[in-house]
Amino acid sequence: MAVWARWRCLLSTARAVELPRRLRSRGCAARACREFAPLAVLPAGRELALCRLQAYRQVSVGSCSPPDSAEDGSVSSPESNLPSVQQEQAKAEILPDLNAKVLDEGWDDIPPSSALEVISEEEAVQIIAEPLLPIQSSTLRDYVDHSETLAKLVHLGVDLSQVEKRQKAGQLLLTLDFEKDVKKILLFLKDVGVEDNQLGQFLTKNPYILGEDLEALETRVAYLKSKKFGKSEIAQMVSRAPYLLLFSVERLDNRLGFFKNELGLSVKKTKDLVIRLPRLLTGKIEPVKENLQVCQIELGFQRNEIQQIVCKTPKILTASKKRLKQTFDYLHNIMGIPHHMLTRFPQV
Repeated sequence: MAVWARWRCLLSTARAVELPRRLRSRGCAARACREFAPLAVLPAGRELALCRLQAYRQVSVGSCSPPDSAEDGSVSSPESNLPSVQQEQAKAEILPDLNAKVLDEGWDDIPPSSALEVISEEEAVQIIAEPLLPIQSSTLRDYVDHSETLAKLVHLGVDLSQVEKRQKAGQLLLTLDFEKDVKKILLFLKDVGVEDNQLGQFLTKNPYILGEDLEALETRVAYLKSKKFGKSEIAQMVSRAPYLLLFSVERLDNRLGFFKNELGLSVKKTKDLVIRLPRLLTGKIEPVKENLQVCQIELGFQRNEIQQIVCKTPKILTASKKRLKQTFDYLHNIMGIPHHMLTRFPQV
């Protein structure tokens, strides 16, 4: 009986000593779970229970469980077994940057784009492609969005619908570079005297000048100046006859010589004639010759009378032969107006 009482006393003492240790151990485990739970993505259900159990075991076995005794016989507190702030910072510095590594690996895994790469319909719909240049078209309008030259010419007032009616004019404009080919011609025309508001109309009638050599154009202007044409007179002639500067110096010289010799005009009168009607230098010469013969042979005017008529009304040289005959027949044969009166007032 004494032995039994002694054994019960020892058991109670052992339980009393063990109870505080268990409480401290459990409290440390709970704190560890509270500290580590926010740092990880917590699983759900059965995995949550296993995760908690594993964390509890690790904390209980690890640094949170105090030793039974120290060398000096004292018991260490749970706080003394936790890692210090300096240790945690050192570990954080050692850890690699997982995000950067994943990013680098992601870039390495992206294959280079290929024109033959198969894409989904959704991706294909999102692709914005530039409109293709038409291989063949009957209008320059289809090329305006692709050609800087055409776009700027339209801005100047050029009527492309009229230009494309001229033989090979559209092909010429499509081959020209605005900065390299067109700009210098525009500056030249302005220097000659063509006004800014006339450039569009001028180029609509004569787009071919944009393909001319600048030096050749300057040579033709210099020739006109050598014939005593003033700058304002040259500007007037070029504006009224846009094709004038397309003709060579030789042709211009021959045409001036023809009117001077054929009509017996002086240099001044010849110059005044072509200034008033510069188309005489650019048009065909055959209709002019035919009208001179009609006036002299069929209508009966003398050479000196023809000179006066032409100087007063140069358009007679380019008028229709049929119209000349009908007008003369009505005025002379029906109304009875004599030749000398028609010579003084050829405007009728």
